[in-house]
Parts: sequence; structure tokens; C-alpha cells
Amino acid sequence: MTLRNLSLALLPLALTGCVTYPDISQSRSPCRMEPGGWCAFVRDAAVEAWPYAVAATNAYTGDDDLFGELGDTLLPLERLEIGEEAADKGFGYELFAQYERGENGERALEARILSFRGTDFNAFTDIFYGTLRTDQIDLALATFEAERARFDDSVPWIVTGHSLGGALATEVSIKYPEVRAYMFNTSPFYRGDGMTNDVRRTVFNERGELLRRFARYETSPAAEAFTINCGPRKSTFTKHKIRPLADCIVWIAAYGSKDAAAVIEANADSAMPVRKPMVECGPEDKPHPGPKYRESAPCVHQARRDPD
Repeated sequence: MTLRNLSLALLPLALTGCVTYPDISQSRSPCRMEPGGWCAFVRDAAVEAWPYAVAATNAYTGDDDLFGELGDTLLPLERLEIGEEAADKGFGYELFAQYERGENGERALEARILSFRGTDFNAFTDIFYGTLRTDQIDLALATFEAERARFDDSVPWIVTGHSLGGALATEVSIKYPEVRAYMFNTSPFYRGDGMTNDVRRTVFNERGELLRRFARYETSPAAEAFTINCGPRKSTFTKHKIRPLADCIVWIAAYGSKDAAAVIEANADSAMPVRKPMVECGPEDKPHPGPKYRESAPCVHQARRDPD
């Protein structure tokens, strides 16, 4: 992307400020009697995607809004050291093992997850090396190849990331069609063929978040895409953050996943608990009712908070 195109893409942001959208998007009146008011296809997608949303959040090593407890599904793994030159270009990632629950409750290794960090600390560095140039793309591909070479087995690999990290995950999935990718509020700036491996990519975007404005100027990679509106009154910048989106996905998933519900419970007394999405019916401090919950009255999503 040229500097001129980037300037054009920034122009509407400067003009519109923090304008956001009140509508609920993919989960509204047709699903009011379903758990949490979330449609079944959204709940099913959240059950599949929540571990990768958590991994994408915890790729931001050192931030104060990470998940403190990951439950029994995710285990952080020791990664290769990031070289000084790569770190200076803003590149970062974390590695996780993902476990699935067997019929008897035992855990078995299901996949390894490489989670790319998005824009952090120095935004200009990430824009320069991750968008205007391809340095971070080259680093992401080389890192994936190096990490995969360390493990001489047939365990599947999954890549994930938020924002710029989502674009890096896209690049890996384009080059390696056997790799599954999950992206969150993903950047539309990538260099590969966006149709390659499109059926093995899943994207969750918060409606009205910052980078959706850029998507007017660049074609987003083809994927199974879900647009949700967990915090319709928040600014475009707040909507872009990974932790609120990850919280929303985990919360929705917990209507169908014991493991997602366990993560909510494990973080309940932490400094960063998983809270009910503002848009869902019920009080702000509503505890999650669990996977077996069924609505007895319509759960109407709220575009705006009820007046006190």
C-alpha cells in the first residue's frame, strides 16, 4: 500500500471521529429465545473460535489486559527467541498447545497455535514494517517454518492474530493451505492471493471497529466471516481492541462449551474478569448461566444501555 493510499484511508477516520453503529448485526430478533439471544450459527462459531481469540489476546506479551487463566484448553509453550532486529521491526508472537476433551474427560493434544501480535507499543513501526513494507510478513513466514521444524510430529498447526497479527496469519495460511487460520478485527493489508485457502480461514470482526474503514480501500481476504456488535456504543478505537472482542466470543461460546465457561469462572476474581457483553440482556454484572441454559423469556439485545 502506498503512502498516498494510506493517507486516503485515514481521511474518513479523521472526518468521522468516533461515530459508531447502534444495530446488532448478525444476532437480533430472530434469536431472542435462544441462549443469550445469540443465534445458533454465531454460538457454534464462537465455540470453535474462542481458544484462538484468547491466544490472540495473550500474544500481546506484557500488556495489562491479558487472560490470567487459560483453563485446561490452552497451554503456553516456550517459543524461539525473537532476534533484536525482528523486535525492532515490531514483530512478536506467542506459542500455545491446544488440548481437546475426550469422551472420558481426558485431555489430548489437538493442535499447536502460533499467535501473531498485532500493532503495539510503536504504531508507526508496525505500519512501516507491517503495512508499507513486507518485513513482518517475511518474519512471520520464517518464524512459522522455524517453529514447525522444531516439532517432528503430525500435530496440526493453527495460526491466529488480531489486527496486523491477523494479516500475518493470513499470509501463513495462503502459503501453507493445510494450516487453519483465525483472525480477529483483522487488517485488510496483505500481499498474497486472498482466495487461496479461503475455506480454512475464519474471521470475527466487531461491527464499526477501526480497520473496517480501511476495508473500503483494500479487499479483505476471503474467509468465513462473522460480524458481531458486542459494544455498539463504544468508539471505533475501543471496538478495535482484542480483549473486548475476545471476552464477547468467550461469553457466547460458554453457552455451548464447558471449557469456555471454565475460563470465565477461572478469571472471575481476577483484575480482568470476562464480563457479559453490554449488548446482551440482563444486568451488567450478570453471571454466565452456563452451557445448559435455555431462555424462558425473550433475551432482547440492547443497542443502548437502559437509563438508570
